[in-house]
Amino acid sequence: MKFLNLIGLKKKQNAPWQKYYQKKHMNIELSNESIYQYLKRHALKYKKNIAIEYFGTNITYNEFLHKINACAKAFKNQGIRKGDVVSILSANIPEALIAFYALNKIGAVANMLHPLLSENEIKEALITYQTVMVVAMDLCYSKLKNIVNDTEVYKVIIISPKDAMPYFTKIGYELTKGRKIEKPHKDDTYILWKDFIALGKNSTKKVPDEPVKKDTPAVILQSGGTTGNPKGIVLSNGNFNAATIQAKIALPDLDDKDIVLGIMPIFHGFGLEVSINDAFNVGAKVVLIPSFKASEFDKLLTKHKPTVLIGVPTLFEALMTNERMTNVSLSDLKYVITGGDTLKKEKVNKINQFLHSHGAKTNFTQGYGMTEAVAAISFDLKYASHPGTIGIPWPGTYVQIVKPGTDEEVKPGEDGEICISGPTVMLGYYNNEKETNDALHIHKDGNLWLHSGDIGSMDKDGFITYKQRIKRMIITSGYNVYPSQIEEVLETHEAVLDSTVIGIPHPYKVEVAKAYIVLKKGYKETPKLKRELENLCKKNLAHYAIPKEFEFRNSLPKTIVGKVDFRKLQQENIEKRAKEKNEKKEV
Repeated sequence: MKFLNLIGLKKKQNAPWQKYYQKKHMNIELSNESIYQYLKRHALKYKKNIAIEYFGTNITYNEFLHKINACAKAFKNQGIRKGDVVSILSANIPEALIAFYALNKIGAVANMLHPLLSENEIKEALITYQTVMVVAMDLCYSKLKNIVNDTEVYKVIIISPKDAMPYFTKIGYELTKGRKIEKPHKDDTYILWKDFIALGKNSTKKVPDEPVKKDTPAVILQSGGTTGNPKGIVLSNGNFNAATIQAKIALPDLDDKDIVLGIMPIFHGFGLEVSINDAFNVGAKVVLIPSFKASEFDKLLTKHKPTVLIGVPTLFEALMTNERMTNVSLSDLKYVITGGDTLKKEKVNKINQFLHSHGAKTNFTQGYGMTEAVAAISFDLKYASHPGTIGIPWPGTYVQIVKPGTDEEVKPGEDGEICISGPTVMLGYYNNEKETNDALHIHKDGNLWLHSGDIGSMDKDGFITYKQRIKRMIITSGYNVYPSQIEEVLETHEAVLDSTVIGIPHPYKVEVAKAYIVLKKGYKETPKLKRELENLCKKNLAHYAIPKEFEFRNSLPKTIVGKVDFRKLQQENIEKRAKEKNEKKEV
């Protein structure tokens, strides 16, 4: 993996938002430290603090560092060296995080994969990223046993949600979920976590921290490409450490007394960096939740009394629709943050009303990010807030709005493609030069810019308004139509819980809008309701933006990280129309 070292700006940028930061915060200074070394330096200040709470098991920062060292020793004992790629297929359990930091300590690259990927998807990923070892949850064994021999993997370490559970909780897990999972056959390829760690302890070799540079590859996270195919985002030690420094500046009230609910998955940048790594670096406690159930949200909040709640929009929809939230106090909340997808102003207002009605003294804030820039790019700060926007760029990150397909900046308030430059911008896509060149461009200012593929605008003060993905934009009779604008109008109706809009083919307009609607409990689809929605659109939208079709559903399809899967709706629509066409031919 060879990438250009382009961290840092060559030329000072226009940054109207800089007035909200101290001058020293506008340029992030990075030392040549690994993610682990940065963590260790800060964790040593909080040795006795609880780093992880997991089903009643508490792991202090001192214990966490010792476990990471033991795991690093075990990896070394099993032949892992600097630069090797090790894939981690796991939900949010302690062993997965221990393995992540241990790999970083010895200079290996952690490739984070969703444990529920299909057998063929896992095989393709292991081959693509030249994986030599796998750390996988036990539920993955039934898939791995059929494919490992077709890859370069020589060892699979099996971890289980029960490994770190207290004794009686462990028994309960085994009697319910555990007994349904196929047990691995012990051979030269498969080894259980406890045996893996034991082999490391028997080794007499010391494992010093591997010296690294800030641009040394550290993590591979997954993203869909411009073609919809997955691709590996290669992030450096410097990328992660810069993101952590930015979070400390942008979230100044985050400290070692905080409790963070670790619901967002560690195979997603938002979960791994913002929910986990940022919290660890201020000595906060992370309550790991391997499997989130919306129906039990009230129990989680009552039991753990978190001060920081981080999640995608669907998490907060689950919060508001949980019928047992009536008497739950949210007065301990200090930060309530969403990312991964954007919410319309109307829904943000509803969430704030809900929070305040339950005693919260803080407001719901949303940010904007991409895994290609370690999740966070801009944020609606407490001290620099403009409701309805995705805030200002994080300290040290620079944003330009350009005419799509160019590096020509548009005027304040005009729509264009959101471009990002700064220390969190990825090294590139793993062995994918074409996609890397499509995403990363050196502009005429001499700086490297990440082209997001998102449409947005920036006002004169630096506040960014997100519109949508460029590929979601509907072009009808030559006019640009933004689905997000239509969705915002639809969701002002008292009956509408959620909506999404896609473009569908039209014989002479090229495309027209189609709206998918999810109704609130107690409302039903009727001709009268449909007319109300049509009239609402006529009143608030240009005539060419009014949806030509409305379809009511019980729910909308979601991606693995909780975003509305509009591509699936597009594909369903294509298949539906093809079927109708064939049926007409048969008639």
